[in-house]
Amino acid sequence: MNLAVTTVSVVVLVVGVSFGVIGGLGLRGTLRRNRFFGVRTEAAMRSDEAFTLANKVAGLPTAVAGLVGLVGAVTSLAMHDSIVPLGVGIVGMLAIVVAGAATGTKAAEAMPEPEPTLPAGCAGCACGGCSLVKR
Repeated sequence: MNLAVTTVSVVVLVVGVSFGVIGGLGLRGTLRRNRFFGVRTEAAMRSDEAFTLANKVAGLPTAVAGLVGLVGAVTSLAMHDSIVPLGVGIVGMLAIVVAGAATGTKAAEAMPEPEPTLPAGCAGCACGGCSLVKR
């Protein structure tokens, strides 16, 4: 058994399971805006609604990407560290997750810009501060 291929297979297995979980959470709309997981482009991070929409749209492709990586890693391990299914699994997983993220980003970009909120304590007076917020 090749230790390097086994190690990479285990890493791909863990990443595949992670993508599956993240995709499932995004698809259900329960993935909350955070610093690490999900579609995190500028358009998706504009608001909680944009983040939820982007990850709902990208949820199914992300889950499928995880499944592709998982199948590639398990097949590689079952075939005594064959590099071909591992390579196909890695390339497929990455291509699908990038396409899903691009689709989610386009959905978030289609949402209207959120209205800016006024600073705490502002009652809309003529102090000039409101015009700075509404740019």
